[in-house]
Amino acid sequence: MSDLKTKILTAVSDDLKVIEDALADNLTPYFDLVSQVAGHILFAGGKRLRPLLMILTARLCDYQGDHTARFATIFEYLHAATLLHDDLVDGADIRRGRTVAHKVWDNPTAVLTGDFLLARGLSIAADTGLSEVIRTIARITENMSQGEIRQLERKGDITLTEAEYLEVIRCKTAVLFEGACRTGALVAGASADKVAALTDYGYQLGLAFQMADDLLDYTQDLASLGKKAGADLREGKLTLPLIHALSRAPEADRQRMVAILQKSDFSEGEFADLVEMLEHHGGIAYTRTEAAARIQSAKAALDCFDGNSTRQVLMDIADYALIRKA
Repeated sequence: MSDLKTKILTAVSDDLKVIEDALADNLTPYFDLVSQVAGHILFAGGKRLRPLLMILTARLCDYQGDHTARFATIFEYLHAATLLHDDLVDGADIRRGRTVAHKVWDNPTAVLTGDFLLARGLSIAADTGLSEVIRTIARITENMSQGEIRQLERKGDITLTEAEYLEVIRCKTAVLFEGACRTGALVAGASADKVAALTDYGYQLGLAFQMADDLLDYTQDLASLGKKAGADLREGKLTLPLIHALSRAPEADRQRMVAILQKSDFSEGEFADLVEMLEHHGGIAYTRTEAAARIQSAKAALDCFDGNSTRQVLMDIADYALIRKA
């Protein structure tokens, strides 16, 4: 895993630098509080995967301009906005190893800063001069809000189905990956078939990325994950490993799992027991298999492109999304 990560970082180091510069430059004209709160989440060690995908897909489609870094910030601003809002809705304490923004400042400040970042993303989208990019960003913001509402409505609901879970992660995660890749193709003036291919690549990658992220909730600790293992469960979020295990477990084990889920203050020992049952009843393995299938679909979407270095980086990113540890 470390070799693949090093390979990717070496290939995109210049791109990551221009993304960092563009993120800071686009905040500096605004008053200090916005910059401080936005910077608290923006510069807390995020992977910059979403803006990076936009830059790489634009390059894959032979974009010749010099504005990709600025346009790419749209996707990090939208992502940061959802994190600010989600942390407040979920009552979270830690994000990326830091105290969440609404606890450092207050709830209204976190909400309004998130609103500002959403608006900033839309403003930059308008600067592309492309109506389809504006529509893409508008659809992303609408879907992300719907996803959060769907998740809130079903908080702690053990009857949540796999299909319903997939709809939540489509709205909350996949549409942003999809939109970043689609926008890269659009600003490059790519043909319709290439726009469709990169849209599919981003969509499949986004689904797999979230499934892999949901697995980490059961397998990683605070130091590597940036939040406490089991945090999603404590917030009442049912994800695919649990949904699948609940559907396969005999009644006695199912009732044991449900009893733990219904305790907001379950102990580390109880959480360990739950993870063991998820393993035993196939929830962990099933989720890995489903995520791997999405990755294969994402990589297959790149078949219509020449085998250049940019295509290889996108293939490597897909592989890394599945095996990452944080």
